[in-house]
Amino acid sequence: MNQTTAADEFIEDLVIQVRRFVTERLRPREAEVADADLVPEALVREMRELGLFGLTIPEAYGGLGLNTTQEALVLFELGRTSPAFRSTFGTNVGIGSQGLVMFGADAQKQKYLPGIASGEIVTSFALTEAEAGSDSANVQTRAVRDGDHYVLNGSKRFITNANKAHLFTVMARTDPSKPGGGGVSALLVERAAPGVSIGKPEKKMGQQGAQICDVIFDNVRVPVENRLGAEGEGFKVAMQVLDRGRLHISALCVGVAERLIADCVAYATERKQFGQPLSNFQLIQGMIADCKTESLAAKALLLETARKRDAGTNVTMEAAACKYFASEMVGRVADRAVQIFGGAGYIADYGIERFYRDVRIFRIYEGTSQIQQVIIARETLKRGG
Repeated sequence: MNQTTAADEFIEDLVIQVRRFVTERLRPREAEVADADLVPEALVREMRELGLFGLTIPEAYGGLGLNTTQEALVLFELGRTSPAFRSTFGTNVGIGSQGLVMFGADAQKQKYLPGIASGEIVTSFALTEAEAGSDSANVQTRAVRDGDHYVLNGSKRFITNANKAHLFTVMARTDPSKPGGGGVSALLVERAAPGVSIGKPEKKMGQQGAQICDVIFDNVRVPVENRLGAEGEGFKVAMQVLDRGRLHISALCVGVAERLIADCVAYATERKQFGQPLSNFQLIQGMIADCKTESLAAKALLLETARKRDAGTNVTMEAAACKYFASEMVGRVADRAVQIFGGAGYIADYGIERFYRDVRIFRIYEGTSQIQQVIIARETLKRGG
């Protein structure tokens, strides 16, 4: 007989609260946020009050301390609205904070994590460069040791929440004599530091309301005490952060797919052609069946991998498989949704075309589908099957 624990009850209550917040507060404002390319501050305050900025921050520092499985359950709900809303706090609970959570010294955690958990500090993850996206070990941003500081020079591209961030986790080359990831270190860099500047938000295909910008470092002095882990461990930090980040994105993809499937079912049930609902036609049913099957498969794979990670298992290969399958899956679901809606799916008023554009980035950021294939193959070969 299953016994419900206090933790189970807490997560159930949190999921219900988030579901209500998504339904009552976020979904009605989707079009407004897309048009303005801005999430209203009132909604951001409500996100803070719900604890969304601190979902994965340990309780000792004011966060909710969710494990990977619990985080996924919350992300399933948050996926049922525009991804831009999730992006508002996504870096705080994912790639922008997890290097600090996993590798930070006690003093670093005490200094930053409470503010990250409350949303007073917005974080960002600065890895990508003009010549280092998928080739993340080819980081060219330099950090030269000068006494008890590093002098940081270089620029980063397409950095999520850069224009809002107070704190960046920056991957920089501290030892140019070591090729690849071996000479890269992870540094905590404050936005207020002299020499840090932010470019203009880019005009994007989708996810209006979530901004990405360049970040430029011009002789920025970063205290050595702001390094995460040992010198040269930056690539290790990045890869472990991305393992969890890929599961986070996978869960979001499942949530978006479930939203789109529900919208398709509602439309196909109401819309009539040839004197009967679209849902009566077997070719429409076939597309809905394909969407549901793939969504269920992605969800099952994600939850199994999350449980393994929570148990302490290395899930680098499985996390890559989740990200690869879930991001490709939601792209197919969005495409079928446009097809089921027909002409209406191509019109902005219905929101389907917006989701079609929004989900395209899932196959690119936090590791392209092709990089996930490389990881999956490498790990499978290493394991012998």
